[in-house]
Amino acid sequence: MGLARRIGNAVRLFGVDPQRSVRSFRGLGVYFRNRAALKRQMVTLSPSDFPFGKAYPCLSDRYEESGLASGHYFHQDLRVAQLIFRHNPRRHIDVGSRVDGFVAHVAAFRQIEVFDIRQLHVSIPNIIFRQRDIMQERPDLDGCTDSLSCLHALEHFGLGRYGDPVDALGYRKGWDNLHRMLEPGGKFYFSVPIGPQRIEFDAHRVFSVPFLLRMMEGKYRIDSFAYVNDAGDLIPSADVESPEAHTSFGCHFGCGIFELSRL
Repeated sequence: MGLARRIGNAVRLFGVDPQRSVRSFRGLGVYFRNRAALKRQMVTLSPSDFPFGKAYPCLSDRYEESGLASGHYFHQDLRVAQLIFRHNPRRHIDVGSRVDGFVAHVAAFRQIEVFDIRQLHVSIPNIIFRQRDIMQERPDLDGCTDSLSCLHALEHFGLGRYGDPVDALGYRKGWDNLHRMLEPGGKFYFSVPIGPQRIEFDAHRVFSVPFLLRMMEGKYRIDSFAYVNDAGDLIPSADVESPEAHTSFGCHFGCGIFELSRL
C-alpha cells in the first residue's frame, strides 16, 4: 500500500474524506459564481417568494453520480429483500443487518422482526425490534422461524465494536445460535466480507470462501451464491465448487451473499 493511501486511510479514522475534500475545493468557485448569478436574477423579482436563508454549501455534489448503485450493502440488501418477497415466509427474523437498508426494504412489503445487540428507540411500522446478543444461547429461540437473515453482521461478533463482549470465538457462537433458531428446511440469507482471511480490528473479520464452506458443511444446502467484487459490482451467480472459489473469487474485500436451506 502506497504512502498516499496509508495517509488517506489514517485521516478517514477521524471523519475526513480526502477525495471528497478535493471535490469540495473544486466546487468553491462554482458555488460563488452560481450564488452571484442567482442574486442578480432575484433583484428583478419584487418581492421574492424565496428570500435567502443561511448558507448551506453542497460543494461536491455536482461531481458525483446520482446516487450510489454499487457496493456491498446496495447489492446485498436489494437481492435478499427480493428473495424474501419471492419466498413469502411465515415469519422472518433478521439479526444485525442495517435498519436503514435491508430491514427497511423488507418492511415496505411485510413484517420483519429485528434482533440486535444495540437498542432501537423508535417505533417503525412492520418492524418488531428486540435487543438480543446472539452470541448467548437462548433455548427459547430454537427452531423459532422458517426464515432468517444476517447480512454483513457476523464478522463483527466478539470484536467489541458495537458494545458486545470481546470474544475470539464470538463469530462461531453466533453462527451456531443462528443455526439453532432456524427450523429444518428453513431459509437462511447470509453475507459477510470475503477475501484473504483476517481480522481488521476493531472493524470486522474477513472470511475466505473455503472457510465459509467448511462452516456450512453438514448444516446447510447452498441454494444460490452471489458476490460483490472489489469494484463494487454484483456477480449474481457463481460456483462455490469452482477453482476461483479457492481464492475467494479474487476478492481482497468483497461480499459473499448466500441463500441457504437448513438441513
